[in-house]
Amino acid sequence: MLVGRDGRRRVVAALDAQAEGLGLRAGMAVARAQALAPGLVLRQADPQADALGLERLALWALQRIAPVVAVDFPDGLVLDTTGTEHLHGGEAAMLAFMVERLAASGVEARAAVADTWGAAHAAARFLRSTATVVAPGGAEAMLRPLPAAALRLDRALVEALRPLGLTRIGDLIDRPRAPLALRFGPQPGRRLDQALGCAAEPIEPLRPPDPVEAHRVFAEPIAAAETIARYVGKLVTALCAALEQRGLGVRRLDLRIRRVDNSLQASRIGTARPVRDAARLTRLLREKIETLDPGFGIEAMTLAAVMVEPLAARQTVSALGRESGPDLSGLIDSLANRVGEDRLYRFAPVDSDVPERSVARVSPLAPETGATWDDAWPRPPRLLPRPEPIETMALLPDHPPAWFRWRGVRRRVRRADGPERIHGEWWKRDAEMAAVRDYFRVEDEAGGRYWIFRAGDGETPESGGQGWFLHGIFA
Repeated sequence: MLVGRDGRRRVVAALDAQAEGLGLRAGMAVARAQALAPGLVLRQADPQADALGLERLALWALQRIAPVVAVDFPDGLVLDTTGTEHLHGGEAAMLAFMVERLAASGVEARAAVADTWGAAHAAARFLRSTATVVAPGGAEAMLRPLPAAALRLDRALVEALRPLGLTRIGDLIDRPRAPLALRFGPQPGRRLDQALGCAAEPIEPLRPPDPVEAHRVFAEPIAAAETIARYVGKLVTALCAALEQRGLGVRRLDLRIRRVDNSLQASRIGTARPVRDAARLTRLLREKIETLDPGFGIEAMTLAAVMVEPLAARQTVSALGRESGPDLSGLIDSLANRVGEDRLYRFAPVDSDVPERSVARVSPLAPETGATWDDAWPRPPRLLPRPEPIETMALLPDHPPAWFRWRGVRRRVRRADGPERIHGEWWKRDAEMAAVRDYFRVEDEAGGRYWIFRAGDGETPESGGQGWFLHGIFA
């Protein structure tokens, strides 16, 4: 439990789930917490270190997740992911990726996506799920049963509302605004409007240290797509010149526009390799213009390189006048910005005898390592995501099945080759110490060729369950 100060009082600044289960809560006096739960482990809170850590986390999110990121003190981040969800496979996949990556770094996180900052803040902190996607238009229904504290109200204001029976957000929604404002000030009404989308709550984005940016302010607002595209080209040219001076190439590029109503919109592109080719970057950005809503006009436009890498000059033509080789990075960049980076990959071999562990997904432009698959035993070009159980009849221990039934269809085996015995990776898990699989290549009467295996050696139960599975299909 972390201890801080509220004036002269020592109060609980933060606590873990086990302490919450004992009835403790943030803001409680430390003396009372110790009386309720003797033996507490107390640590002094360090707000400055926490703020620095949160800012570093925000910079990571700015590079990897969304073009607009701000710190939501004291323990959160707010991201505007509009137009970037498809790059991560959708909103649910994006939240799962964030939570998993943070958990791998030792940070326990909860995340939510909603129409407004206030609704997402409430869902992430007061719903049980670690990753919540609030459907468009569903903010009010989600907010109603939550406690009033979920509106980001001051703690003293929440305590003042409780004696009047205003403990839930739904209680505040159903009450007339004028008496609330007269007695408690404008904060409850303002927070309600922000959470429900009735009042704007702009996000002031975090800027990385020493950013590479190009900025343009317009004397008259612009709105036409052709005009936006023209100025995008000018900003890209200026940005590439700045990158060249520093010897850098861009990997993540954000286009941010500020409209006349002071709202902010952004669009992001990514590249497979560091790039400072103005023509390519302009083309990728112009494909994103349709995702921006200029409203009544754009008064400022910023192009920011949020992820850069060193990029030296590269010779594209050999001394004999021939090109050094095809460059597929432009095609990959166009596809990745349309369908998402996670959907573009190629397979690379992994040193493992277990078939499903012998392949890994790598970036389309990952350098060749020279590793290859062992071709001593043929492998099917199509490996199922996971082995599927089949019904068979076979003589044990080393004979292939005479027939097998897969996905409701019975197939008679005409030819077979095997068994090929594959042992478990005993050095990884004790459970694989005695595990084996016997693989067979079989061909049915229709000419279909399949890769099937028996889990176990056909004799000892310790080696496997002796069930049969289909794992791959030959061309």
